[in-house]
Amino acid sequence: MNYETLLYAATDGVLTLTLNRPDKLNAFTATMCTELIDAFDRADADDEVRAIVMTGAGRAFCAGADLSSGAATFDHRARNSQVGGADLADPAIRDRGGLVTLRIHRSLKPVIAAVNGPAVGIGATMLLAADMRLASEAARFGFVFVRRGIVPEAASSFFLPNIVGLPQALEWCLTGRVFDPTEALAGRLVRSVHAPDQLIGAAMALAREIADNTAPVSVALTRQMLWRLSAARDPMEAHRIDSRGIFTRGASVDAAEGVMSFLEKRAASFPGRVSADMPGFFPWWDEETYR
Repeated sequence: MNYETLLYAATDGVLTLTLNRPDKLNAFTATMCTELIDAFDRADADDEVRAIVMTGAGRAFCAGADLSSGAATFDHRARNSQVGGADLADPAIRDRGGLVTLRIHRSLKPVIAAVNGPAVGIGATMLLAADMRLASEAARFGFVFVRRGIVPEAASSFFLPNIVGLPQALEWCLTGRVFDPTEALAGRLVRSVHAPDQLIGAAMALAREIADNTAPVSVALTRQMLWRLSAARDPMEAHRIDSRGIFTRGASVDAAEGVMSFLEKRAASFPGRVSADMPGFFPWWDEETYR
């Protein structure tokens, strides 16, 4: 796919994925939704991609939904005559932001968001499925939905409280106000704040730490284990998956390499590949395999 709204640049194990509508402050569109999903599909299928850095072109990360449709911006029925008015289970009414965050959530590669400027609405909620978020001093954040007469989207009612805690999520979502990176740092939405010219370098350093030192299959499993099991009803659920992971990975060539490289005091070279070597119990949340 040739992208209209994204820049896709993979170099030396790190994919830089840039939202690229700078003249519109990278406002989110249906095309951007489709292209982001395709980009994450493409990254998962490429064993050379070890980590992903997401950022925005120009002075914004993403200023939210493109509002050029005016009053009909959020009205699915006004924009799509195929959408009925009664069946709320119709897949056609699914929130596009949620399609993106759920795809990021399923990613087999770690995702680092480098928030270079305003991140509002879907620009803020899109970030929540990333594993690490770094902010420029120029960044601003806003979960502004109640100020637009709608509700939080992109599965943010799941992600945001899990990241920052329910009281902080309630304050930001119920006021809908825009806040600065210092508040985002204090509220644990971002891990660090950087001068604008140092942001990408800091994000790339994190990506390189992963790309240069870790086993890709172990990273893919660990990412999904932490995201999906942190909210488990009982630690036994985590223990079941931990046990399967240790059993299968413990017998892998990656585990042998990890131990021997440590004993021999050399850099590890892990042969396992996400495209071919994920264990048979993955994905365990699939009803047919989670037994």
